[in-house]
Amino acid sequence: MTEAAAHSLAAQLRAKRSEMMISELEAVALRLFEERGFDEVTVEEIAAESHISVRTFYRYFPAKEDVLQVQIDRRSAVLRAALSARPADETPLRSLRLAFEEVLSAEDASLLRRWIAVAATPGVIKTVLGGIQLKRQAVIAEFLGSRLGLPSDALVPTMLAAAVGGVIQAAHAQWFARGGDLATTPSEGLEVLERGIGSDQRALTVRTKTSAGARRIKPRIDEGARK
Repeated sequence: MTEAAAHSLAAQLRAKRSEMMISELEAVALRLFEERGFDEVTVEEIAAESHISVRTFYRYFPAKEDVLQVQIDRRSAVLRAALSARPADETPLRSLRLAFEEVLSAEDASLLRRWIAVAATPGVIKTVLGGIQLKRQAVIAEFLGSRLGLPSDALVPTMLAAAVGGVIQAAHAQWFARGGDLATTPSEGLEVLERGIGSDQRALTVRTKTSAGARRIKPRIDEGARK
């Protein structure tokens, strides 16, 4: 084995150990949060339950609130990979629906249920929602923008990403309250959105540009009329 290959293997092993530690800390912390309440659990208690030092905990997380970002980061990464594998000729919302179905089918339902219960805690919900918007919805907007030929921060990708995010959150709430299959409820919700917008989703960009152009022209027409 060459020196470069040895360094690469060592780096991969370190990354794998780090990933395993993060997952273990997440599972322990979520269990304690659910059992006793988020505000009542300390970093010291999470570290003790995980058989590590407090210093080691802080090596992976700046604060206990950051444990709740693991699920968001993980899903964002997996969703990005699933979207990149969808056929280019598939309508954007269909790609999103099928990608989410694939991602959710592989998730740990019991861990997600625990995460949802803790994420709804008043003291952390703003941080959680902020993480979803900045990370997961950004992935969706980037994908939609690339398929529609628009910047990811343009109106249509941004609004559609928000709509998709709203459907997923509502579906998770229904699944949490009523049970059922984790992947089916979000998929059905996204199918409703897909049918409502229609199959020619690229036409949205034309309609938006036309409407924007009309709004820009109108003030000049009014100005001329006043003269």
